[in-house]
Amino acid sequence: MKLIGRNGTGERLAASSTTDTDTGARPTAQSGTSLPAQRTTAGNGGLAASGYGPDSLVHLTADQVVATAPARDLLESDDGADSFETALAAREQAALEARHRGSADAGDPGAASQLGALLLRRGDLQDAEPYLRTAAAAGLRAAANNLGVLLHQQGHRAEAAQWWRQAAVAGSAPAAHALGLQLRDQGEEEAAEYWLHFAAEQGHPLGAYALGDLMEHRRDVRAERWFKAAADSGHREAAYRLARMREAAGDKETAETWYRTAAARSHARAALRLGVLLEARGDLDEAARWYRQSAQNGEARAACALGFLLRDAGDPTAAAEWWQEAAEAGDGTAANALGALHAGRGENAVAERWYRAALDAGDHNGAFNLGLLCAGAGRDTQAEQWYRRAAYAGHREACNALAVMLLQRGDESGAEPWFSKAAEAGSVDGAFNLGVLHAGRGETRQAQEWYARAAAEGHGEAALQLAVVQEQRGNLTGALDRYRQAAEGGSAEGAFRLASLLDRRGDADADAEHWYAVAADTGHLRAQVRMGVRAAERGALQIAESWYRRAAEGGSRSAAFNLGLLLARQDSEAEAMLWYTRAADAGHGRAALRLALLALRRGEAVQAENWCRRAAEYGPAEVAERAGRLLEAMTAELSA
Repeated sequence: MKLIGRNGTGERLAASSTTDTDTGARPTAQSGTSLPAQRTTAGNGGLAASGYGPDSLVHLTADQVVATAPARDLLESDDGADSFETALAAREQAALEARHRGSADAGDPGAASQLGALLLRRGDLQDAEPYLRTAAAAGLRAAANNLGVLLHQQGHRAEAAQWWRQAAVAGSAPAAHALGLQLRDQGEEEAAEYWLHFAAEQGHPLGAYALGDLMEHRRDVRAERWFKAAADSGHREAAYRLARMREAAGDKETAETWYRTAAARSHARAALRLGVLLEARGDLDEAARWYRQSAQNGEARAACALGFLLRDAGDPTAAAEWWQEAAEAGDGTAANALGALHAGRGENAVAERWYRAALDAGDHNGAFNLGLLCAGAGRDTQAEQWYRRAAYAGHREACNALAVMLLQRGDESGAEPWFSKAAEAGSVDGAFNLGVLHAGRGETRQAQEWYARAAAEGHGEAALQLAVVQEQRGNLTGALDRYRQAAEGGSAEGAFRLASLLDRRGDADADAEHWYAVAADTGHLRAQVRMGVRAAERGALQIAESWYRRAAEGGSRSAAFNLGLLLARQDSEAEAMLWYTRAADAGHGRAALRLALLALRRGEAVQAENWCRRAAEYGPAEVAERAGRLLEAMTAELSA
């Protein structure tokens, strides 16, 4: 799934980053290392404001503002601009700038530094530069730092580094941080680490974060310490990175704490990961809240995850809305989910559009799903094309589906490489089918190897094949284990055979009953017959009848015969005849013999003879023998 979010990595320095306390400048957005200036309380820094003190501001009373300002500056416009507060702030700012400019022009380097910072923060780089140069030349470290900011924004990176070095040597943590980033980007990692460490040791959150980032890149275990230092100072990306490290180490409790810290500061990916942790432990309501926050902050994966939560909660309409939002933001999983939703409603044209959108987003599940859609509609040629596209992109289930399609049309040589590719990529169905392919050629050893690989991944039918071989070899203990594995893997035949083996042993009746029921509930006909027989044996005739009917209506001739017997005992002879006939028509010898006896009792000799002949043909041997004797007796009687 593509990552879509609005959180940076912390490399771009926000306007809220820190600098020296005697002055400050807010840089305009430029490159990834554009530098901040003034301490504020906003953003990742989380430090107390300490820039300009109240004594350095020019305060105007409301009367003074009214006396000097044009009337339009005091009125609120229709669009809400130019409020009284805005006008007041502007007057104070202008007065402050005039005061600094006068002092700077009179040769005060401190005022020049303050004015340069103010102009830089406003974006007046040309006007700011001479004042900052004057103050920096006078040895003011804040001016040197801010001059570095200005030069960096102008693209003069080498000279910017010189002024940052001067400020850093004088003790400026923000300058050390900026210099460290520039040295890192130039590949001078040792020098970068020195200056970032200098900034971090002084409590600079961005310096601590950048140092942690550099160390993590080197797989240095000390990275966690510096991420924590930055996170403790309010750096949300550091909190997120620390959480990821703790989660990777298996410490989900600590990870959750830091995810919460970052998510509370509107970090979209942290809110997403927090939602994932909460969903995994079953706290679905809280998970949904964090997914929603993350999605509203631009994280498409969270919108997709929220969609799945809502779908599972029984609200597909709301799920579709979030999936659509995620899909339109480029999330392929969400697009596939929308496609599946519409395909399930029979809206194949809409489903196809979303599957194509998923493919356009780089998700090859889209091509595989298009193949499934076309195959379901009987468009085999198109299905094969989509399967091939996904298979060549490495989609393992598409490899398997393509191989099945080729095998079904007799192209075994074309199918085998795709089965192999699917199996080697981890497709359990591919491994099972490769086993089937080898078994069909009589290559038992190779077949067993692939069955074993599939069974190890929980493939029930593969475990069933292994169990059958074990039983044939007389290894009943091994067969029992494999049948149980097959049953637990969802194989109805495995469940039935497990129950039958337990039944024959006679020491696990309740366990046998359980697995017969499991198989019967999935529609396994022989299991349904066994459930009927067991119910009849304990006198539960209504339950027996119910199971016999289910199996008989599903096509079981034994169930039809047993149902006939049960109905006959309940004096429902007419209905019993219908089920005997259905069983006999399906080749059940005992049903044919019973119909012959009933016909003979009614004096219908021809009908009796016909059913006798069919009973003798169907067998088994004892039925055929009885039918033969009955035919002889009928012939002798007719002759007499």
